[in-house]
Amino acid sequence: MDDVEVRHLPGDLPQLFDGGDPAGDAGRTLSVPLPGGDLVWPDPGYPQRQLLMRPAFWLSDEPVSGELWTRVRAEHGRSGLWPLLMDETDQPWAAGQIAPEPVAEVANYHPHAFMYEVWADWADQAADEDHGDLAPFGRHCPGPAPAGVQVDDAGAMSDRHARALAARGMSLGLVPVDRGADVLAAVGWQGALNHNEWTAPLSAVLRSWEERFGARVVGLGFNTLELSVAAPPVTTRHAVHVAAEHWAFCPDILFQGPGTLAGYAEEIRAKTNWSFWWD
Repeated sequence: MDDVEVRHLPGDLPQLFDGGDPAGDAGRTLSVPLPGGDLVWPDPGYPQRQLLMRPAFWLSDEPVSGELWTRVRAEHGRSGLWPLLMDETDQPWAAGQIAPEPVAEVANYHPHAFMYEVWADWADQAADEDHGDLAPFGRHCPGPAPAGVQVDDAGAMSDRHARALAARGMSLGLVPVDRGADVLAAVGWQGALNHNEWTAPLSAVLRSWEERFGARVVGLGFNTLELSVAAPPVTTRHAVHVAAEHWAFCPDILFQGPGTLAGYAEEIRAKTNWSFWWD
């Protein structure tokens, strides 16, 4: 094949793997022409959880089209770079207020344990209060919901959602991960800091959603997360169970939204994209 069509990672992108060691990006290729952009390093003055000897991700200088996102996603298997549509509305990502965590630690967390822990903490704090907002479960955590039935290919669904999100004018981020769920830990995203101190457990939940609901991480803001969903819950009962998982993952979507699991469940039933935000 012509070298113009398939080439090694261009520009500074090899630095995203093992600090730029020539062996770090061995065999990785990316044929998609990229716009101007720069590597983003964690700010050394910002509290860090690990000493990262390489940039956390690459970021385009200007907003990009959804079509570019889809073309980069299609080459993820060869490049090792997962694309993100990155919202810079609140603060430039280049400020480096990120705290990357070792992606290897994601496997140490289990989504069901995370959910039970969040639920137990809430139950302890709300022991004497009405639990109607979490009906029909109340104080009793239901655990993770059953898998959904796929309505479309997960990749195709993510491409469609990316085209819709790109209309908001987002930059393109490229993150060195084997799967999209791990970007929260790899980037060192701090958007849920007030809810959970570490991002690795959240990436563990996203891994489970990838497998059960065909979810794919498409967009990221400083306190927002955008997923496409290829196997959403379609019955009310299933949607309420999934809503319980969403609440444990991001309480604000319930308490600053419809106020009850039943109300939120109706918002996500059969919906092929999930949006989260944290205060």
